Amino acid sequence: MCGIVGFVGREEAAPILLDGLERMEYRGYDSAGIAVRSEKEGLQVKKAKGRLRVLRELTRDGAELSGTLGIGHTRWATHGEPNDVNAHPHISENGRIALVHNGIIENYMEIKEHLIKQGVTFTSDTDSEVVAQLLEFHYHECGNMLEAVGRVLRRIEGSYAFGIICADYPNALIAARKDSPLILGYGENGNFLASDVTAVIKYTRDVVYMDDGEIAVLTEDSIDVFDDELIPVDKEHHTVDWDVSAAEKGGYPHFMLKEIMEQPEAVRKTVSPRIKDGRVVLDDVALTADYVKELSRIYIIACGSSYHVGMVSKYNWERLLRRPVEVCLASEFRYSAPLVDEHTLVVVISQSGETLDTMAAMREAKRLGGRTLAVVNVVGSSIARESDDVLYTWAGPEIAVATTKAYSTQLVLMDLVGLYLADVLGTVEPAEYSAIVDELAALPEKLENVLAHVEDIQYFASRYFNHDSIFFIGRNLDYAMGMEGSLKLKEISYIHSEAYASGELKHGTISLIEQGTLVVALGTYRALLDKSMSNVVEVKARGAEVLAVTTEEFREKMEKTADAVIAVPESHPVVQPSLGVVPLQLFAYYVALQRGCDIDKPRNLAKSVTVE
Repeated sequence: MCGIVGFVGREEAAPILLDGLERMEYRGYDSAGIAVRSEKEGLQVKKAKGRLRVLRELTRDGAELSGTLGIGHTRWATHGEPNDVNAHPHISENGRIALVHNGIIENYMEIKEHLIKQGVTFTSDTDSEVVAQLLEFHYHECGNMLEAVGRVLRRIEGSYAFGIICADYPNALIAARKDSPLILGYGENGNFLASDVTAVIKYTRDVVYMDDGEIAVLTEDSIDVFDDELIPVDKEHHTVDWDVSAAEKGGYPHFMLKEIMEQPEAVRKTVSPRIKDGRVVLDDVALTADYVKELSRIYIIACGSSYHVGMVSKYNWERLLRRPVEVCLASEFRYSAPLVDEHTLVVVISQSGETLDTMAAMREAKRLGGRTLAVVNVVGSSIARESDDVLYTWAGPEIAVATTKAYSTQLVLMDLVGLYLADVLGTVEPAEYSAIVDELAALPEKLENVLAHVEDIQYFASRYFNHDSIFFIGRNLDYAMGMEGSLKLKEISYIHSEAYASGELKHGTISLIEQGTLVVALGTYRALLDKSMSNVVEVKARGAEVLAVTTEEFREKMEKTADAVIAVPESHPVVQPSLGVVPLQLFAYYVALQRGCDIDKPRNLAKSVTVE
């Protein structure tokens, strides 16, 4: 996620802004910038692509910009490539309004086209500049900045956290938020705005958390908060009582837990901009209908959790597209004499976009004549640059080594791509197409429902953490989901864990089941639930203790056989794994916590694997 910091007070703003941005560097970013307003110089803006040190050098650690009112930003590119022009803050055409923005404005193109017709000239490719120009448009109409902000918020759609300054208001910083965090800090020598406590904890521990739809006006002596009707709101103050290291985690004890809890918003950012009027829209790819219809084979290439995304996608894509889909470990692909030609689509999945095995496999696929499509998180990464097409998950930086929100955003993005291709091929019925789209749109809310029952999973973790070997079983999509659940558990808790297709138990694996063995039985795939239930009976007969994961619809049925049951909301089968995997992530986290493991930095593992 991008970082925002703002200050208005009785000290020079620029050094404070740079310090706040530096404290948020862990989030990841590709450009940074600050805007400062002074009586003598007016509105001054400095921004640069690259690391924060570039901006520090450009401003001589802030000495080049004088003034006690300002905003700063570190940008994680979504709309437009990472460069100086697309960096924040964005300036209105008349140069009097500066804005920083976290989030995605979904209807920015519609607004941009309207403003262009009014004669407005744009300089960047971003959705954020659209808001700055729209602010100027409404400010010119009404002459009041607060009213202009209210008008803008009523017109835009999407998620946002804004920090805004105007040259005509020498002592006012305006903030607004919806679906993106923003806090207000009360200091002795001024007041603060930030997207994370990390940025301001050096200066204050007295904070207020803004709620969706609220607008705040900060001066050096006061902070006034309003609702979306500009009616004043009384806010509860909170004292930050953790240290800086914990503040960087947003108050969570570990980045992994924080990132698990961020999944509803991360999935929303991945899905929302790509669904328009009930249709999947992938403007970033150039897969023509003629090319798609000539496809003879699809490969999905990845490592680790991304490989498990591919396994889920294989089941979904083959059913939707009626084309053969093969999932290959990247480290094996280029040594297996793969059957790739000009009628082969090769999808490569990587969180970092720098995974060496995946990159090498992609290059081999291109050498053989295949077309490559990258699904990555890091903008401008090597795989993103080299692939024929790229789709970004927009998950934001992920700090914990064990991936959670990157996995979830990859999974829903692959669902979107599969649905898009099936629509082009005409292999999905309109009713099913609409049903899947609706479920993808509803997924963030259902994920929030799952995360509201964390205590149940904590209990099961405390009950089962002392097992030395755990087996995950399931069929079809449940089997693929179990692979990820097993990996999460073994990589952070160091418990031996394996995932098996339930039907394979009788072919040898069941010999490993003995009295007290823990089996996590997955039964969320409706079409094969009865067969999955028979496998639960099978392992119970050998003395296994069974923890089942199923849907609310089948909770009662599963409780008759399993020792314990975790239930998730019902969804379309294509989307169901996105819900089912979350309890498995939480179970792994709390088991590791019970065992005293270093959860964010498990032994021998790195976040991005750049060696073969």
